[in-house]
Amino acid sequence: MVLIIAKLGFADLLILFIFLFISFGISLISRRKNKEQTAFFLGGRSSSWFMLGISMVATTFAADTPLAITEIVRENGISGNWLWWNAMLGGMFTAVFFALFWRRSGVTTEVELIELRYSGKPARVLRKIKAIHLGFLMNVMVMAWVNLAWSSILTYFLGLNGNEVKWALLGNMLFVVFYVQIGGLKAVIRTDALQFALAMFGSIILAYFVTKSPEIGGVRNISTHLPDETLKFVPSLQVGDSSFFAIGLTTLIAYLGVVWWSSWYPGQEPGGGGYVVQRILSAKSNKDGVLATLLFQVGHFCLRPWPWILVALCSIIIYPDLPKSEARFGYLMLIHDFLPNGWRGLMLAGFAGAYMSTISTQLNWGASYLINDFVPPEKTKKLGFKTLTISVMLLLAVVSVMLSFYIDSIKSVWQFILETGAGLGLVLILRWYWWRINVWSEISATFAPWIFFALSYFMLDLKFPNSLFFTVAATTFVWLIVTYLTKPEQQSTLKRFYQKVHPFGLWGGIGEKPGNRSLIFMFLAWICGVIFIVSLLFLIGKILLQPTSSILTYTFSCGLSLLGLFFGLKQSKILR
Repeated sequence: MVLIIAKLGFADLLILFIFLFISFGISLISRRKNKEQTAFFLGGRSSSWFMLGISMVATTFAADTPLAITEIVRENGISGNWLWWNAMLGGMFTAVFFALFWRRSGVTTEVELIELRYSGKPARVLRKIKAIHLGFLMNVMVMAWVNLAWSSILTYFLGLNGNEVKWALLGNMLFVVFYVQIGGLKAVIRTDALQFALAMFGSIILAYFVTKSPEIGGVRNISTHLPDETLKFVPSLQVGDSSFFAIGLTTLIAYLGVVWWSSWYPGQEPGGGGYVVQRILSAKSNKDGVLATLLFQVGHFCLRPWPWILVALCSIIIYPDLPKSEARFGYLMLIHDFLPNGWRGLMLAGFAGAYMSTISTQLNWGASYLINDFVPPEKTKKLGFKTLTISVMLLLAVVSVMLSFYIDSIKSVWQFILETGAGLGLVLILRWYWWRINVWSEISATFAPWIFFALSYFMLDLKFPNSLFFTVAATTFVWLIVTYLTKPEQQSTLKRFYQKVHPFGLWGGIGEKPGNRSLIFMFLAWICGVIFIVSLLFLIGKILLQPTSSILTYTFSCGLSLLGLFFGLKQSKILR
């Protein structure tokens, strides 16, 4: 493992402490009477689309993100980023097909929707199970891998040993718990804006210093040092070889054709979910919820990655012999070798901001599930809402820190989460658009992936992505059979859901206006939205690296697809 201790001067430490002081000050300013769950977990449903969109982008910018991008680019070139760029399909799907309906539902959490859409004891039990599954189990896994990455950064900047890192992680978590508890989601959203601005500024500054170095000689010279294959935005693809992500055609099919609609994954759930839905629910209007989700797609996929990609490309040129197992440390090595004192402190503050924005959201989001959907209201009243939120957040913080020291690979945790939710996604989508989906559909689709995941790995010896195909197909078969073997939801329950949400699609005689014409324009908006994201992403890359006549093509594509996106949204009455 590469171990470089970056010596921090007085200016570096001063910048870090100023940042922490301002973050705490924002929490104090955001403090309000957080005695009610809606006020604490959703900020009183009063946030604007711009602040919410920035907050979503900030949350997905964790401490490990620049390091992960560096590893991807060093191994597979720019096109390797399709490993996560494929999520734009699901992200735009959420913005167009679900953001409006989530905001109309008026629920406090994603899990609360279960008892709005379904009825009876099975719905109550499923809601509690999912509160534990998502709010605790999946939540601490995500925080654990973020902590794992943050521990590497602490080791790099401060030279901490194993025990010191443990205490530092715990101290960091307690600080985040403290300021989240003071201001609730409103504080999280406001500090996200500061943290994201600082983190991105640091990333841009690092890219500036590295590209201006004598070894590179300017950003336009990067292409002269690297082979064309590394600089391709779209991967070469031939059946039978391993040119796509170095693992073949089946992975392309898995990511672009299956994963985005079939698997539950934090931040990109089919049908929306998690902290994205939390932000939508906290919007001050339906329109703000939709626009926030659209802004998230632009910031997340188009604007945020390019400073990291530039630095990653430079790391290939400057450190060509860096072992594959240590590829992610190329980013940290460039900080050490090219940033002067003062700027290193800014980078540490930026990393801290990225870490805090993710952890603060995970804590607030996880606590909202456990308190709103698992703990009975009478228990909340008896224990006191404030005492309960502090206790739950401390539990999540401590468990995630402990778990982080048992994780050897972030990729393994990510793949586990992806595969144990494979096949559930289609139910999460169709429950908004098809009246026949019932509580047993979702129950079977929730538990079946765990069974088929275990079967594929321990009995059939299938590996990813073949194991994913097997789990998705088997789970889909199971929940379809279960759906038709069980009774539909009661008409009264379906009517209550329909009257509150006014969904489109197949609702039989339940709704007077099924809105199927609107669905056509929604599909138009989705397709145009995806084209816009891809065009803008490539346009920025071409301007930075390879200014050619293709810039005009991408500019025209951006403009035309953006018009198509908003035309489709207007005609389907999503934006009103």
